[in-house]
Amino acid sequence: MADYRATISWSFNGGDFLRGQYSREHTWAFDGGVVVPASPSPSVVPRPYSNPDHVDPEEAYVAALSSCHMLTYLYVASKAGFQIESYKDESIGVMTKNDKGVPWVSSVTLHPQIKYLGDKVPTPEEAERLHHLAHEQCFIAASVKTEVTVA
Repeated sequence: MADYRATISWSFNGGDFLRGQYSREHTWAFDGGVVVPASPSPSVVPRPYSNPDHVDPEEAYVAALSSCHMLTYLYVASKAGFQIESYKDESIGVMTKNDKGVPWVSSVTLHPQIKYLGDKVPTPEEAERLHHLAHEQCFIAASVKTEVTVA
């Protein structure tokens, strides 16, 4: 159907590589020309070998799930006749350890705040159904084993 590409670039800029004393800062480049400064989370790799001002993979993962859900929600809401003025989500991902002791992002909770335009506003039951449809149709959520919930 389609393929998606990202170019991840890192280069050694000093330190003691064999002792793990080197910067992990790197970039993510995308086909549209956007370059994102990236780094591991300081909770995983301490400073100065990480940069908390850069996007870390775990944050990007949570953002990808949230963005996919939002885009799908906008689609299913429009098909159901609801107009949306704004959508904001302050999503939270939780890292735990699996049964082998390996850390993983086990859950992501979405907290969408949606403002509708016009008189047609979904009931709580309709909004829940739309979120369910959005979750089922979200490409990213369908690709992962992380539990994704809407609060």
